[in-house]
Amino acid sequence: MLFASQTEQMVLTFGLEEGISRMIDAGFTALDLSIMCNYGYIFQENWKETADRLRQMAESRGVVFHQAHAPFGGGYDHYTGTLVPQMPRVFAFAGRLGIRQVVVHPLQRGRYYGHERELFDLNMDFYRSLAPFARDAGVKIAIENMWQCHPVTHRICDDVCADPHELAAYYDTLDDPDTFTVCLDIGHVALCGREPEDAIRIIGHDRLGALHVHDVNYADDLHNLPGTAAINWDAVCRALADVRYSGCFTLEADTFLKHYDAAFRPVACKFMADTARFLSEKTERYMRGDEA
Repeated sequence: MLFASQTEQMVLTFGLEEGISRMIDAGFTALDLSIMCNYGYIFQENWKETADRLRQMAESRGVVFHQAHAPFGGGYDHYTGTLVPQMPRVFAFAGRLGIRQVVVHPLQRGRYYGHERELFDLNMDFYRSLAPFARDAGVKIAIENMWQCHPVTHRICDDVCADPHELAAYYDTLDDPDTFTVCLDIGHVALCGREPEDAIRIIGHDRLGALHVHDVNYADDLHNLPGTAAINWDAVCRALADVRYSGCFTLEADTFLKHYDAAFRPVACKFMADTARFLSEKTERYMRGDEA
């Protein structure tokens, strides 16, 4: 099983090419390109040359760009008015890198509770509108489970696709497995009061194409390294084995790097890679029927 991490913090710390190079040095077998901040390079005239250079650098060292995360945030108007129009280039750049899937957040507009059907219909139209651009680029769109803050308690609660049954329904209703897949965010599942291992089994093998792996305390969106908070990672590995998960084990745990000075981050990054390797290999042992 390939194991990867998002590139965000290492690229912010060291720059695009050096940050990625240092992640390869750390031992990751794949990379999740964070097209979320400082990504103006994808709109420059030489964007194809940049993509080709990054791909060649990775492939020459036995590493692949497996996944990417599309831009998000800023509220509904900013997302739909500014970021969504960027998606065709995001997909094109990702496809040029050889990336197989791009995580695209669903539309979120105000309170989720009581508006489930409205948001479902809104997002069916949204994702279908992006499908032609993804197909042209040769990438899949990965739908992610989300959370929001309750307007009164300010505690984390359900948002679009937080319920794994709804996440499965999004994928099933789109009914286009060549264009769509599911990215299950393990931490988000726990934040909304569910166990990640249960969500994995509900989504199942045919739908589950990607993971966002990070640890939380079931209350705060920590995005920390597995083993540093409260999720039962042995149970997660067993569930991934039970559904015969065949995708990449992808960390989205860059908060771990923020605990350290920039000079020490390559060392911390290696520990992240070692952790991802350990958990991905444990999952593979469970698939073979071995006790890890």
